[in-house]
Amino acid sequence: MTDFILVAGAWLGAWAWDEVAADLRAAGHEVHALTLSGLAEKKELPAGQQIHVQDIVDEVERLDLRDVVLVGHSYSGVPVGQAAERIGDRLRRVVFVDSNLPADGVSFLDAFPSDHIRAALAEQDGVWPLLAPAAYANQDLTDEQIARLVGEGTPHPAATLTEPAVLKRPPAELPATYIKCVLDGRPPLPAVTEALEGGRWELVELNTGHWPMFSRPRDLARILNEAATRG
Repeated sequence: MTDFILVAGAWLGAWAWDEVAADLRAAGHEVHALTLSGLAEKKELPAGQQIHVQDIVDEVERLDLRDVVLVGHSYSGVPVGQAAERIGDRLRRVVFVDSNLPADGVSFLDAFPSDHIRAALAEQDGVWPLLAPAAYANQDLTDEQIARLVGEGTPHPAATLTEPAVLKRPPAELPATYIKCVLDGRPPLPAVTEALEGGRWELVELNTGHWPMFSRPRDLARILNEAATRG
């Protein structure tokens, strides 16, 4: 049995993991889906990238978890990668799901093609607005799943995207699995490619779009279950 902490990407809360969490629990694991500050039911709380890192660390310590697999999707790979370093020997493995990675002194926007995001932040007074339904096209999602993503999502706090990461060592030194969703249409970011070349990471390709917790929850749960056995 492994303790999983599942953290979804921009605009999403713990609700995004409902189907994946159910499958992992059926396999005998303890699962804790976490909503980050400023999103979903925590949308009124102050939010920043370092607050998000602390959200994750606090959850591990509050529950006194050991042998933890931290799972970060998309944006949340940045705070999850930092939290993985900070929880020390409580960590079993990190799983990055089609995600960005932290780099010391670098913000999410600095490490990602982000001119369109910066423009959106300037227009929307400090939040990254929800994507339009058309942005989810060709991502292996049903109309109902797209409606849920748009209808239940929360505009994403800007400070989480502009604050720099704080790390003592590169993520490539962590025991990790990287899940690349091939229908996303983008190759892995250079930081991901570099980390995979370091020898400690496992790459798993999943033939779906960028939101596999909706499009392929059972396949994603299977991969997470297998990652937990890697140690």
